[in-house]
Amino acid sequence: MSTQKGLEFEVARLMIERGWTVACGESCTGGLLMHRFTNIPGSSAFFMGGVVAYSNSVKHSVLGVQENTLNVFGAVSEQVAAAMARGVRALVGAKLGVGITGIAGPDGGTDDKPVGLTYISLVTADLSMTKRFVWTGERIPNKESSAEAALQMLLDFITKN
Repeated sequence: MSTQKGLEFEVARLMIERGWTVACGESCTGGLLMHRFTNIPGSSAFFMGGVVAYSNSVKHSVLGVQENTLNVFGAVSEQVAAAMARGVRALVGAKLGVGITGIAGPDGGTDDKPVGLTYISLVTADLSMTKRFVWTGERIPNKESSAEAALQMLLDFITKN
């Protein structure tokens, strides 16, 4: 797998070597991270599944994001990204959970939360880390940048653990 291009192949190789599994809760990326994983032959060895939780009601009812968290911090927040990651990890029983929420654009931004703002969270049983990004591209490049950043977070975490 390491001869293939793309971070997903290196993430896949390392996850399979370690016997680790991952699940994804995606909002603004619309399943792009899961798409990249499932393009890899044999991805069922490490990728368990995921949820595209675009609406707040799905974030709450499927991923277990508390309504209060959504109301207080907003759907695009560090807290919601982490809750999505925890929720999808618990839902499918994966070792790692990834949550992605953001504003892909071109509309929907505010002064406090501009277009391109994205939070990506990675959680395990005893760790939660979230990174904030502000992409400056248009919708598709913003989605692609978010999926790439999630893969880089996974790769960094795996190589250090």
